[in-house]
Amino acid sequence: MFKPILAGALSTLALTSAAHAQEFTFSIHHFLSPQSLTHTDMIEPWAAAIEEASDGRIAFEIFPAMSLGGAPPELYSQVRDGVADVIWTVPGYTPGTFPRTEVFELPSVHQGDARATNLAIQDVMDTLAPDFEDIHPLLVHVHTGNAVHLNGADITSVDDFAGLKLRSPSRTGAWMVEALGAEPVGMPVPALPQALSRGTVDAGLVPFEIAIPLGLADLTTASVELHDGARFGTATFLFAMNQNSYDSLPADLQKIVDDASDEAFAIAMGEAWNAIEPVGIQRAIDAGNSVTQLSTEATAAFAAPFAEVEARWTAEATEAGIDAEALLAEARAAIAANAGE
Repeated sequence: MFKPILAGALSTLALTSAAHAQEFTFSIHHFLSPQSLTHTDMIEPWAAAIEEASDGRIAFEIFPAMSLGGAPPELYSQVRDGVADVIWTVPGYTPGTFPRTEVFELPSVHQGDARATNLAIQDVMDTLAPDFEDIHPLLVHVHTGNAVHLNGADITSVDDFAGLKLRSPSRTGAWMVEALGAEPVGMPVPALPQALSRGTVDAGLVPFEIAIPLGLADLTTASVELHDGARFGTATFLFAMNQNSYDSLPADLQKIVDDASDEAFAIAMGEAWNAIEPVGIQRAIDAGNSVTQLSTEATAAFAAPFAEVEARWTAEATEAGIDAEALLAEARAAIAANAGE
């Protein structure tokens, strides 16, 4: 009887030790599929790195595709209120909540390099901090930029936008669509394939990266960029933790979370988003779609509507008590300083 008793005692001791080792289990909630770049190249490696660095004291459960419930625009309130411990979302889904962060979405500010803009956001985070008072931001970042993906006639000039029903990711995106003479249709990106299939929209503003898991190459006939691959603005993304969840960690574990969410993380995500765009472009070409870069002359015609969007953001942000002119200059200078590194 000695061996079974000893084995049982050792088994109990092992379970007790394992339970003690895993002190914190946090949920991560987002709206994209488990095949998306966000899930496979960002969230999963980040969680695994923290679990390893903490020797298993921190564990994560990842819930993609809104599997914890709710709709994508609710993710910010979920992390703020503690429904989820960590979320990844688009700030533009809660219009007006992140007025400072919007500066990096403007088509006259983002220059098409996700790495440079991610680093610029890191440089400007102290100025952006009031946008995130109710949560603990882990990373604020962008994708490479929005191309126009459409069904029907190709776009060759700014005039071709007139009358198009165009999905936009944010209110700044909607302002740009309006300035181009098109009709903005706001919706979370998972709804775009069905909207295209039903004709609810004629086109969508998204990067080629997200077009891959959404299968947009099979739902559209053409994609359009500006000259030399420049884009129609971008979307900002928020990877954030509930403040109470973060505060529940002892200092050594907070440092592990912070170290995994540093500048190197911003660089890696910028490079990942930059690298995936050619893959998405080739996917569209392989599907028989046209992928067009507008000429220098055609691109120049977009300067006026882009400036209109910038002026509108500046006016609204100033009215909200933000030194918008200073923030705009700071954002531009930070992007320029990080370009080409």
